[in-house]
Amino acid sequence: MRIGMVTYHFPPEPAFIPGSLAEELAGRGHEVRVLTGFPDYPGGHVYPGWRQRWHHETRSRGLTVRRVPRYSTGDVTVRGRMTSWLTFAGSAALVGRRFLAGVDVLYVHQPPAAAFASAALLRLLGPVPLVLHVPDVWAEQVPEAVDDGRWAARVRAATLRTYRAASHVAVTTPSLRDAVVADGIDQARVRVVLNWTDERIFRPVSASPAARRLVRRDERCVVMHAGTIGVRQGLDTAVRAAAALGETVDLVLVGSGSDERRVRGLAVELRADNVRFVDRRSPLDMPELYAAADYQLVMARDLPELRSSVPAKLQAALSCGAPVVASAGGDTATLVERARAGLSCPPEDWASLADRLWLAAQIPVPARAEMGRRGREAYLREMSLPSGVDRIEELLREAAAVDSGRSGRPERTSRNV
Repeated sequence: MRIGMVTYHFPPEPAFIPGSLAEELAGRGHEVRVLTGFPDYPGGHVYPGWRQRWHHETRSRGLTVRRVPRYSTGDVTVRGRMTSWLTFAGSAALVGRRFLAGVDVLYVHQPPAAAFASAALLRLLGPVPLVLHVPDVWAEQVPEAVDDGRWAARVRAATLRTYRAASHVAVTTPSLRDAVVADGIDQARVRVVLNWTDERIFRPVSASPAARRLVRRDERCVVMHAGTIGVRQGLDTAVRAAAALGETVDLVLVGSGSDERRVRGLAVELRADNVRFVDRRSPLDMPELYAAADYQLVMARDLPELRSSVPAKLQAALSCGAPVVASAGGDTATLVERARAGLSCPPEDWASLADRLWLAAQIPVPARAEMGRRGREAYLREMSLPSGVDRIEELLREAAAVDSGRSGRPERTSRNV
């Protein structure tokens, strides 16, 4: 197939899903054309060595990436963010009609930032079959204090317009499927495609002596949280739970974030000597650190938008064969329990989490390893890169085949591209 792809973020930005999908589809023999912006995430400034311009195109075997300018000045206000989204939509519309002409199917990786661009392109490209990949609920990225709701309403309208125009909508969790169906989209057109992780990095390994020295002090049970220490994680709950357990468990927090200072202060206030902080590490180091700990801790606060999302660290931990303790609701807890890959408890309940951590410490080492093995098997079966791309490719083929049947054109295959 000739596949057009529209995505707001793309590598070298940390946009692993659209990046790996494009590479994998091209590797399977499809012609893939990607329309995206210049890299500026997360700081909002174009990366060093890059310069925004109209004619920037890179080609590799089966994959062409066309970048278009957008507003990138580091303005993190609501108005600045919306300006960036709208300028990307305008640039994509100017370039997309020619760049994406003749594609068999259009794939859009659509967080709210891409909604305006995809809506504009649909008007320009005509009746091209569309597969939307929705990674999160639209409301998550639209703050409440947004010009008395006008911007939020515009984003929602653009999002719903693309939902209704799509042949298929791929969503990343069952709860998100329910939310899309509640917006009036035919359930038969909505499929769940769980996110995958970078399997070149996150795979089972043995802990090096250096990793063990960094993570462990003795033979007590070590529960590690790796990643952002932010407001959404609610790590004060973990600190309170660990403080209640004394020497039963060590809690190791690897990373940094906007809430780090407050969380560190709470650990000092509670005299939680079993809570330790490790500076942010390269992703390449993380599998060995996972192996040095006994469990990986997945935290998410009790917020409506987080119930229909799954933290990326869960896929990384499962891919590495690490057992998990999840203090989260919604799909995160469901995935852990269904895979029998660890323990779970309600979010933002430190007493319940303390109970789970105490139980985790009592579980024998062989049983912990069995949890990790089951999690790894569940990842390979339901969340891996090959299985995820298989599902997306199937949706693209179905959409293109339906359009081919309507137009009377012969269906293209990877053998006759």
